[in-house]
Amino acid sequence: MPLRKEPSRFLESVVALAKEAGRRILEIYVSDFRVGVKEDSSPLTAADLASHHCLVEGLTALRPAYPILSEESKSLPFEERLEWETFWLVDPLDGTKEFIKRNGEFTVNVALIHRHQPVLGVVYAPAKKLCYFAAEGCGAYKQIDDLSPQTIEVAANARYPLRVVGSRSHQTEELAVFLSRLGEHELVSIGSSLKFCWVAEGAADLYPRIGLTSEWDTAAAHCIVKEAGGEVTDLHGQPLRYNAKPSLLNPYFLVFGDKSRDWCRYADGIEG
Repeated sequence: MPLRKEPSRFLESVVALAKEAGRRILEIYVSDFRVGVKEDSSPLTAADLASHHCLVEGLTALRPAYPILSEESKSLPFEERLEWETFWLVDPLDGTKEFIKRNGEFTVNVALIHRHQPVLGVVYAPAKKLCYFAAEGCGAYKQIDDLSPQTIEVAANARYPLRVVGSRSHQTEELAVFLSRLGEHELVSIGSSLKFCWVAEGAADLYPRIGLTSEWDTAAAHCIVKEAGGEVTDLHGQPLRYNAKPSLLNPYFLVFGDKSRDWCRYADGIEG
């Protein structure tokens, strides 16, 4: 269908929308904001909600109109979601813990999903004025502030020692086991979807996520990595799929640029 060949027609609008959501986030970022707690005990701020409302309003106005699934409005039954061939998948503020710490490592994530795969992705880090975006068949790009976007590509050949990027806020014993099997490597920690983007632009070789994430955490950046020449797979080498099951939790996964290596062998015996 035309959408799968031309999702790029939405890119300009979605990039502008993500930047507007980022502007609203920054208004709260510099204030004396309060931190609430959601039902799953994760933190919630007014910035999450301000970004959510901005994105939903903007995406609803686009034509053709598609359903919207946001982290802040996720209580939709699978029976309803199952009927969606194409929809927007949104994380209004990825890295709320980083936002609370005021370290700048948080992003606005917007993805367009078509038949369980991301065909458009925008990741915007408002505190850094840094935007990554991609659409199927159009490549991946990085834009700093309002300068001209630059094409990005993964490192097709992993370096030695390996450059591994990991979560600043989430570490597990299983991840420690995985890393111990890699051999010599350099581990750098950073928050939010920026980890994917480092792989996409060749600044890192591997991002192993041996821990829980949700589909809105990964979809936008997944598209960017894919269009930059990389892969996002589960521990068995299968690409992540979206809205394909009742749970919105992802399996454990690996993000990499060098496709000549069997990264999954380092995860042997690790389930998730």
